[in-house]
Amino acid sequence: RLDLSGIGSAQAILAGHLRPPRERLDLSGIGSAQAGNGLTPSPRSRWKHRANSPGRCKSAQPGDVACVLECINNQLAALLDSGLRFHYVAAGERGKPLMLLLHGFPEFWYSWRHQLREFKSEYRVVALDLRGYGETDAPSHKENYKLDCLITDIKDILESLGYNKCVLIGHDWGGMIAWLVAICYPEMVTKLIVVNFPHPSVFTEYILQHPSQLIKSGYYFFFQMPWFPEFMFTINDFKVLKNLFTSQTTGIGRKGCRLTAEDIDAYLYIFSQPGALTGPINHYRNIFSCLPLQHHEVTMPTLLLWGEKDAFMEVEMAEITRIYVKNHFRLTILSEASHWLQQDQPDIVNKLIWTFLKEDVTRKRE
Repeated sequence: RLDLSGIGSAQAILAGHLRPPRERLDLSGIGSAQAGNGLTPSPRSRWKHRANSPGRCKSAQPGDVACVLECINNQLAALLDSGLRFHYVAAGERGKPLMLLLHGFPEFWYSWRHQLREFKSEYRVVALDLRGYGETDAPSHKENYKLDCLITDIKDILESLGYNKCVLIGHDWGGMIAWLVAICYPEMVTKLIVVNFPHPSVFTEYILQHPSQLIKSGYYFFFQMPWFPEFMFTINDFKVLKNLFTSQTTGIGRKGCRLTAEDIDAYLYIFSQPGALTGPINHYRNIFSCLPLQHHEVTMPTLLLWGEKDAFMEVEMAEITRIYVKNHFRLTILSEASHWLQQDQPDIVNKLIWTFLKEDVTRKRE
């Protein structure tokens, strides 16, 4: 159980209508918000549901974060140019500096639960569900998930929250988006923190020159197929999804902060909803239509955290990333950590982030 007292909650009225709840859960102590204009979410394809919804844990207690999921109280409606509603969870007082957290695949805001609690004392911490994930709207057309759309989402969300800049943190796919936001909108990012994803140019160049990384990234190509990847995730009660977090090859290691059964249930519940896998996989279906970068340099202080046991990303890319950061750059590699770093080693990750945030911003590259 995590103590998330102080994370406010309320109910948002979206264009005069409450977002209809599904199964009722007691989520006191957890705050969230939806950004949107009250439009009905685009219909999603229906896939196999998990037979027994883990949305309600047998031992659920008020404020028990592991049992989070369905009727999270909403606190804000914000309009985006895209017309989409974006769901997020917020901690910390309004008016404090903004820390915006972008998750990877297959995750949602919950992957930042340890950071929501940790940084709320000095920041307004917002953990977003990316376009197509969780309770955020999921456009039905694949073309709506191009990288330029995803980058614009972050800019619009920042503005809708009433901020013009933030500390931006991203993991995995969210890390790629964070890099691109920092490149395209440098004035909006005071400090950049990326977890287990290299600079996009490094990734592109490295994967073309190293067959070993090409093999590790084979799922990028598998995801180009229609419907079949979603189906594969549903087989045997979403065994593939569970294995990503728990297996010896891809999951959190023995020395890590293992996910509890309730944590796994949280992921299974979110991704077993109708069509819940299609939006996330559509992100990958647009990877080969990347927007051309007019420049590649990152100009703000940057922290890159890396789990050396990452089964999907070779650690050599982390060091190469240094050449693209034209400011203070700090790289920390955790030798026993997995791809799921902020959940695997939350205490160490939080300490490293605090150190970086408090460093003198006038320092340059090291």
